[in-house]
Amino acid sequence: MQTVVEKARTYLDQRRGERVTLEQLASAVGASPFHLQRRFKEAFGVSPRDYQDAHRLEAVKSSLQNGRRVADAVFDAGYGSVSRFYEKPVLGMKASDYRAKCKGQRISFACFATPVGTVLVAATDKGVCSVKLGNDAAWLQRLLAEEFAEAEISQKAMPEIRKAIVEFISGESSLARVPLDIRGTVFQRRVWEELRRIPRGETRTYRDIARAVGAPDAVRAVGSACGANPVALVVPCHRAVRTDGGLGGYAWGLPRKKKLLALEKKK
Repeated sequence: MQTVVEKARTYLDQRRGERVTLEQLASAVGASPFHLQRRFKEAFGVSPRDYQDAHRLEAVKSSLQNGRRVADAVFDAGYGSVSRFYEKPVLGMKASDYRAKCKGQRISFACFATPVGTVLVAATDKGVCSVKLGNDAAWLQRLLAEEFAEAEISQKAMPEIRKAIVEFISGESSLARVPLDIRGTVFQRRVWEELRRIPRGETRTYRDIARAVGAPDAVRAVGSACGANPVALVVPCHRAVRTDGGLGGYAWGLPRKKKLLALEKKK
């Protein structure tokens, strides 16, 4: 038997493209608006409204990737106007740029050796858009090219961000003030912001982070947000661990996560 919040999610899923108010949703599932809002956020990490917005955004992204015009994609997803779509700029870039797979966007990158392997850092003129870790610079460059298929990508020295990352790994500085140009849902951004608040040498469990972002039941969603983090180190998702003390997952390999945590314990 479905719980109230599961019924609410099903109700919204069946009405994608429509704007369902909190009052309408509460009436449909037989709950008070206040109670439903609180329980829904605890279970899924976002409010019913943000849940709808996230699905509408995914619909826009899918349409843009399939070549639809921006206006058509926005209206088909249920936005009343193009300006309404831009009220919450969670794409991280203009819709027209996303449709073109970053065509015309200029992205600079640098690869360099560190105690935890090769680091690739890439940035637009707005901020860091990608940080990848590995053992093979050529492989990391291929990943970057796939991620930003139509962008103008060029290798540069990037001495300032390079120095900042090396000093971060050695414990001499923080990356908390590094500007970012990344895409993510409302919930992912909240998790990433919380990860940036974790002090060096400390960890938080996925459940701790879920509680901190106001969604104590959304532990799995926190893990998924960590896995979707596009800027390793700058958003230190390696500091998120399991409740039982296990390392959990890490996109760049558990040995590397273990080494990062060990290095941070020394300082």
